[in-house]
Formats: sequence, C-alpha cells, structure tokens
Amino acid sequence: MRVAAVIAVLASTGWAQFKSTVPLVVAPTTITDSKGHYVDGLTPEDLILYDNSVPQTIQMDWMMYPIDLVVAVETGENAGAMIDKLGGSGILFTQLLAAEAGETALITFSDGVKLHQDFTGDPDKLSHALRMLRKEGGEANILDALAQALGMLEHRPPGRRRIVLMIAEKRDRASKATLVEVMERTQRLNAAVYWLTYSAMLEPFTVRRKTKEDLKPIDERIKIAKCAWCPKPDDTPVPADLGPGGFIYAIGELARMHLPDLSELFPKTTGGRTLSFLKKNGLEQAIQLVGEEVHRQYILSFEPKGGEPGKFHAIRVVVKGQPELQAKTREGYWVVP
Repeated sequence: MRVAAVIAVLASTGWAQFKSTVPLVVAPTTITDSKGHYVDGLTPEDLILYDNSVPQTIQMDWMMYPIDLVVAVETGENAGAMIDKLGGSGILFTQLLAAEAGETALITFSDGVKLHQDFTGDPDKLSHALRMLRKEGGEANILDALAQALGMLEHRPPGRRRIVLMIAEKRDRASKATLVEVMERTQRLNAAVYWLTYSAMLEPFTVRRKTKEDLKPIDERIKIAKCAWCPKPDDTPVPADLGPGGFIYAIGELARMHLPDLSELFPKTTGGRTLSFLKKNGLEQAIQLVGEEVHRQYILSFEPKGGEPGKFHAIRVVVKGQPELQAKTREGYWVVP
C-alpha cells in the first residue's frame, strides 16, 4: 500500500483524537547533488520549507545532538538467517550510527518484545548481546516493538536525537498496539525511524551451512583443537534452516499483502530511510549508509500554524536557486489539538 493511501486512511479513522505537546515540527533533511553526494554548508537562508505549499520560517540546529538509538531486531521464525549476520555488527551501531556521546539499546521481538541491552556506548556489550540472539516465537509484532522502543526513548534525557532502527520484515503480524497510536507517539517524540528489511524466502540461502558445533552454547564451542589429542570441533553439518516455508505459509503471506507496508510508512513520515539487504556485507553497508545520512542531515524545525485537528500536512524542502540539489525530509505531520 502506498504511503499516501495509508495517510488518507489514518486521517479518516481517528487521527482527530490525538493530543500532543510537541511545540515544533522537527524535519531532519538530507541534501544531495545530482550524483547522490551529500551537500554541506547550507544555511537557513538557502532553504525553503513548505507546509501544505506555504513557506515557513525555519530554524536550523547547528550543534550535533547526541543520539539515542534503539535497534529492534525481529527474531521470529523467518529471521534465523538474518540473525546469523548480526553477530559482529555491534561496533557499527555504536561507532557509526550512535557515534560519539551516543548510546544504543537492543530489543528483539517475535510473539513479544524483550530488552537485551539497555542504552550503552560500549560496543563490546552490544556485540555480546547481538551474538546471543536466537530465533524464538512465530510472529512479528512490529508495532509492539516500535511502541516499546518509543517508550524507552521517551525516558531519555532531553536534548538528544531519538532514532529507531528496525531490522525486520515489512508487515506486522499480531501486535496489540495499533498503527494509529504508534504513529501518534512517533510524531509526539519527533523520532526518526530507519528500516533494514530482507527477503525471508532468500535469506536462508545466503549463510554458511551450520555444523553441530555451531549449535552449542557459545562458551562450549571449540574453535580449534588446542593439542593433538584434544577434542576437535564437531563439523558434522546440520539441516539448513529454511524458515517456515511451505504452501500454507506462502498463502498466508499473500493474504497479508493488504496490510500497510510499515517499512515504507514510518521512514517516509519521519524522515528516515528504508534499505534492503541480502548478504552480511549488504547488511553492514546498509548500517553504514544510515549512519552516514544521520550525521550529514540538516535538523530543521518550525512552529506549525494550527489547522484542523486530524488533518495531514505535507511538507517539503527545496534549495533556493539550485534545482539540481535534491532535499529529502519527512513527508509531513498530523495536526493535533
């Protein structure tokens, strides 16, 4: 479902009930040239932000706010091969994305949501938590995970950027939280959502086949025999983890195609970005691309001039006199009482 269509549905089914204390609309904005290179050094006078086609008086934050990042990883039945790729990625999250003075937390979700690592700037702690992840549960309660991530960000100190990085499929399965309430909370916190998504059908064919040694607890694995008579690693291969698969599963996936594509909706409405990956190096490159974008953005904000509660306002940014430069920002916001 296209983002515009989802916006129309939301606007007509309950957005008027929202209440918010956000005094400003924050619009992280990425400026690139015709070759996709980031453009630095622009000032507020170089940019025009339109709210429903009306130019706004904008502020631009010059200081680099520390980042609070919540990484939310799907661990349901579709996620086994993807989890295998995450083990060594802790330093990428802490150093490239959260960066200096930033802190990262890790949660996982399937049938429920679990906290694996609270906010930390230590890449070793995050890497250990990532290596300990295992497939569990059968669902993908994406909205519940987003709701918990936002709740964690809400209690962080003020004056920090709030970012959620989802590593998940595109559509929710069985969340108790609703799309309306999670979108409202995202807007109220001015949080940006980035999404790394993957093909559950193709992922199992992109990882090394596991052995019995791989299935042992980490502290019991033998990496290499320490002497001629010492135990050797058990290299007996085990059946590949192909996920749920099957005809019935495929029919169920087709039936879910009418549900909103959350991997498109949340990034576009919050100024984030959606990237897909297949192999481990693709995942690492995607994390690097997100980190690069986050640290090259212009943080624009403006005071909305009111409007009818529940109505969606589209926003866009252009660079004055330089039509060859492209500006990407959040698609808009909902007017709240």
